[in-house]
Amino acid sequence: MRLATHRTPGFVLTDHAFSVPLDHERPDGEAITVFAREAVAPSREHDELPWLLYLQGGPGMESPRPLARASTWLDRALKDWRVLLLDQRGTGRSDRLDPRVIRALGSPAAQADHLALFRADSIVQDAEAIRRELLGDRPWTVLGQSFGGFCAFTYLSFAPHGLQECLLTGGIPPLTVDIDDVYRSTYRAVRRRIGDLDVAHPETRLRLRDVARHIATEDERLPSGERLTVERLQEVGNVLGREDGPLQLHYLAEDAWAGDRLSESFLQEVQGLIGGFRVSPLYALLHEPCYCDAGQSARWSAERVRPEFDWVDQADGPLGLTGEAIYHSTVERCAGLEGLTETADRLMAREWERPLYDLDALRRNDVPVAACVYAQDMFVTEELSRATAEVVPQVRLVVDAEHHHDGLRKHGRSVLDGLRAALDESRAT
Repeated sequence: MRLATHRTPGFVLTDHAFSVPLDHERPDGEAITVFAREAVAPSREHDELPWLLYLQGGPGMESPRPLARASTWLDRALKDWRVLLLDQRGTGRSDRLDPRVIRALGSPAAQADHLALFRADSIVQDAEAIRRELLGDRPWTVLGQSFGGFCAFTYLSFAPHGLQECLLTGGIPPLTVDIDDVYRSTYRAVRRRIGDLDVAHPETRLRLRDVARHIATEDERLPSGERLTVERLQEVGNVLGREDGPLQLHYLAEDAWAGDRLSESFLQEVQGLIGGFRVSPLYALLHEPCYCDAGQSARWSAERVRPEFDWVDQADGPLGLTGEAIYHSTVERCAGLEGLTETADRLMAREWERPLYDLDALRRNDVPVAACVYAQDMFVTEELSRATAEVVPQVRLVVDAEHHHDGLRKHGRSVLDGLRAALDESRAT
């Protein structure tokens, strides 16, 4: 259903809503609505343009909302494509799964069964239904950021006929190792990034250690009402995955105190860094399961592997920080996720039946793929990305030693130009 068209400086935006099965294996069963926003340059509104589907990172994050044209990936993309910004199922203006909506689904078992239908396999089937409705038999280009790249590999596995080409940024999934090795790799990447922080701002983790000692005995509350614990404080290390992460933590730590209590600005900033799961619960509940192919189970992998890295929880010295990891305590304590701990436990214990990838199909892949691999990526590491690329033909790597996982958002024009050049080069050879 075409909803409305809006014209704003730099964009013509058309809203679309699509009805798709909740479970694509039961097409006559319950249906849900998936929303997508079409964007085109005003000067090309009536041109017959190829389409580009943008798949956002996550899981559980809505697609970006265009504001003003600038030096962004979208501005660059609109020179060549009509772009579709998909709110993946359960996010944004698609039938949204806020925590209260999840709780209303019934028992934890019913909630877990429902959420099991919100991984990459279902997202790709939604995308294929949308493509057929908008384009008929014509394929489109996919741009996948982070988890969106994981979805693109699922697309390559099960519906390559729908793809003209794939562009990936920080989004090659780890196909050749189990989930525990994924977290071992990312813990090592966190440690390297902590080294960058310590060189640039050697006092920051010492200040955060003082905060940790304080909250070990004193009740300090985030604006949401959640009590700040040491484990939750350590999760601010997630911001190190961004280009300006070390500087952001520096500013956070230097603003920690108001007298002998933590400052309101510090508590507000910490909540912004660790407490976003009220609006994106799927990220917390499906983050580890998004790695699990058929026959695999997450079993709180990041938490089980954590003790192998003694620097994380050392008792003295600078405070150890964690990265992109969800722990049992994250779900148990995060304001907004009340009552969903058993649901999370069930999802983590689940042995997944539906596959996310077909390795044989990927080995036969003939769809051109250009993938930007960030050498400093703390979330999707270079070592695991290279291992996957070695077994999937037609993947041309663009190794970026300068930018971080947020390179597409911050330097979108140059990143996208690099991917386009790589595809052009691959066709020439």
